[in-house]
Amino acid sequence: MQPESTNGTSGGGLAVPMAWLCAEYIADEMLRAGALVQGGSLEYRAGRQTLALTIYLCDSADELAGVRVVSRIDEWLSLTSYGHPWQEWVQERLTARQERERDLDEGADPDLALALDAWRWLRQTELLAADLGDGEPWHPAGPQSGAVDEYAEIWTPAWQLGLPLSHLAIHLFC
Repeated sequence: MQPESTNGTSGGGLAVPMAWLCAEYIADEMLRAGALVQGGSLEYRAGRQTLALTIYLCDSADELAGVRVVSRIDEWLSLTSYGHPWQEWVQERLTARQERERDLDEGADPDLALALDAWRWLRQTELLAADLGDGEPWHPAGPQSGAVDEYAEIWTPAWQLGLPLSHLAIHLFC
């Protein structure tokens, strides 16, 4: 017998993380279309997880099942743009969702669990990337700091590399 609902809200039924899976699918399609990095690489995973987290956390009304991608593109571009406090925004949104989950007391949300795992991986995993100056991988050094050494590399958290990949993938997708 099938459970009454498969979106994680049925009492004791099969909990399927549909919102997270939709966000990850959209992110995957955008990154593949942009062909910025090779699929399967750690850089690709960083971009996919960063973009999926952005998409998932923007979905406050559980619209991902309807996949209203076009109406959200400008918001995703803004959130992934240089200068936006993306890391703080993610932490605030995740904290709010965790508090909401505790208040509702309906059990563990499988979407939130996957989002938290993605955020943990993005923060704890460091990737070797080109050092473009200012300690930020996608902020080129200004004319006052001299030329950028294209061969110099630094270790950077995965989300810092995934953020510009996400932003470029969204632009290329449009």
